[in-house]
Amino acid sequence: MQRRITAATALLLTVPPVLWAGNAIVGRLVRDAVPPMTLNLLRWSIALLVLLPLGRAALRQGSGMLANWRRYSMLGLLGVGLYNSLQYLALQSSTPINVTLVASGLPVWMLLVGRLFFKAPVKRRQVAGAVLSIVGVLVVLCRGDFHQLAALRLVAGDLYMILATIAWSFYSWLLMQQRDVPGMRADWAAFLLMQVGYGVLWSGALSGVEWAVKGVEIAWSWPVAAALLYVAIGPAIIAMRCWGTGVQRAGPTVGAFFINLTPLFTALLSSAFLGEAPHLYHALAFLLIVGGIAVSAR
Repeated sequence: MQRRITAATALLLTVPPVLWAGNAIVGRLVRDAVPPMTLNLLRWSIALLVLLPLGRAALRQGSGMLANWRRYSMLGLLGVGLYNSLQYLALQSSTPINVTLVASGLPVWMLLVGRLFFKAPVKRRQVAGAVLSIVGVLVVLCRGDFHQLAALRLVAGDLYMILATIAWSFYSWLLMQQRDVPGMRADWAAFLLMQVGYGVLWSGALSGVEWAVKGVEIAWSWPVAAALLYVAIGPAIIAMRCWGTGVQRAGPTVGAFFINLTPLFTALLSSAFLGEAPHLYHALAFLLIVGGIAVSAR
C-alpha cells in the first residue's frame, strides 16, 4: 500500500539515512577494536537497556510479545540481527561509501521482494524513480565522471551488504504488515522493544559463532565507548523509530528511495572528516535522488 507523502513523513524518512551514514563511518573506524558480530551485540544490548523504561508495556502480561513471538522474532532477526551484523561485517573489507552505495540498490530489491513475496504491484513511475535515484548514487560513486565506473571493483564486503539489503527489504515489508497490530502505533517504544528483545537473542547467537570461530578481544577506550553509545541511540533507537513510522505512513517502496540519501550523506560526512569541501556533483546527486523519490511517491 502506498500513501501520498507529507512533509512530516519525508522528514521521518530523511532522519534515518543521516544517522545510518554516521553508523557506517563509525563502524569502519572501530573495525579493528571490536569484531563485527560483537559490535552489533553490544550496540543492541545498550539500545535494549535504554528502551526498557520507555517500552516497559511490552513486558506486561497480555502485551503480545510472547503470544506473537514468531512475528517479533522474525522482525528482530531481519532488522536487528542480520542486517546490522552483515553491515558491520561488510565494513571489515569495504569502505563506508562503498557499503552505502551497494545498499542503494534497496529500491530495486524492495520492488522485487514486494512483487514476488507480498503480491505488491510494480508501477512504471516506481521503476522510473528507481532509475533516477540509482543514477544519483552513481554520480557520487564516480565523483561526477562516469568514466571512473569502469574502474569499480567489488570486494567481499560488498556481497555481505547485498545480503544485508535483501534482509532489510523483507524487514520493511513485514513491518508494513504490522500497521494494524493493536496498540503498536500508540506505543512505539514497546513495539520497538519487542523487536530489539528478540534481535538481541539473534545477535547473541551470531556473536557466539564468532567467538567460537576465533578469539574475540575488544580494545576498550573512550572513543570506542562513545562510538557504542552513538550507534546504540542514534542509528538504532532514533533511526528505527523514524523509519518504522515513516514506512507505515508511506509504504516500504517509497521509503526505500530515501535510503539512497545514505551514500550522499556518507560522502559528505567523509569529506568533513577529511577536511574536504562538498563538490558540485554532490548537489547533482541530491537532485537526482530526490527526483527519484518525487517521481515514485507522486
